[in-house]
Amino acid sequence: MVARRVPITILIADDDPEDRMLVEEAFVESRLANDLRFVEDGEQLMDYLYRRGRYTDPASSPRPGVILLDLNMPRKDGREALKEIKSDPRLRQIPVVVLTTSRAEEDIVRAYDSGVNSFITKPVTFVAMVELMKMLGKYWCEIVELPPTVRRRHDG
Repeated sequence: MVARRVPITILIADDDPEDRMLVEEAFVESRLANDLRFVEDGEQLMDYLYRRGRYTDPASSPRPGVILLDLNMPRKDGREALKEIKSDPRLRQIPVVVLTTSRAEEDIVRAYDSGVNSFITKPVTFVAMVELMKMLGKYWCEIVELPPTVRRRHDG
């Protein structure tokens, strides 16, 4: 008998308001039942993960089951945030999917060397983004078995 899965929180770190809106609309269109949260740069991402500042309440900032990470962000870019996440034993089990405009081989190699779980170039059309969100949702929310610390909806 298969255990019923609790929808995971998907945390998206992206500084571009249009990209965030596109991802959110594609997410809604793909009919995923997951909780979607946004941060705008690497500093906010780390504050969210470490529950600092405005992210101290676990009810309003639940531990993400997967992070969609843009590489090119202000303050602290995705590359720096990825290294910090994957070097911290409390965070490294959270899957990180790079979702960026970059196709640079150096970025791809560096991301995998830093422990990223997947590297995806952002689609340019809304239809393609909807398809991507459906695939990501199916894979990370239905197919993959996540560690218990990642599956938990809220941790205090």
